This record gives sequence, structure tokens and C-alpha cells, in this order.
Amino acid sequence: MQKELIQEILEKLKDGSLSEYYVEKENFLDFRVELVKRNDFKHFRGIGQRGGDVIYQYLNTPRS
Repeated sequence: MQKELIQEILEKLKDGSLSEYYVEKENFLDFRVELVKRNDFKHFRGIGQRGGDVIYQYLNTPRS
């Protein structure tokens, strides 16, 4: 996945344009590298799926 696309998806999750985003196992590491660079990293929740895929959601309250 391209960095620009990942950043666009993360912004859409943040502003509510997307309620969740499904990341396939093959793209997980690329997606996570960009995610952990963000100041609001703790606001994102990843829900692991069978087979290694992850569904990401944005939370108004950061995780602890």
C-alpha cells in the first residue's frame, strides 16, 4: 500500500467519513508503520480477524 493512500484512509477514519477500514494481512505492516507515526495513534482500535486481517476503527476517547 502507498503511504499517501494509508494517510488518506486514516484521516477519513478520524473525521468519520469511514466508520471502519478492513486491512488485509498482506498490507498490515505497511498500514501499521504509518499508523504508529501519528500523534492520535491511541485513538485507533484494531480488531484482529481470523487469518491475520484487521479491522480498524477510530475512537473518540484514546485507548489506555
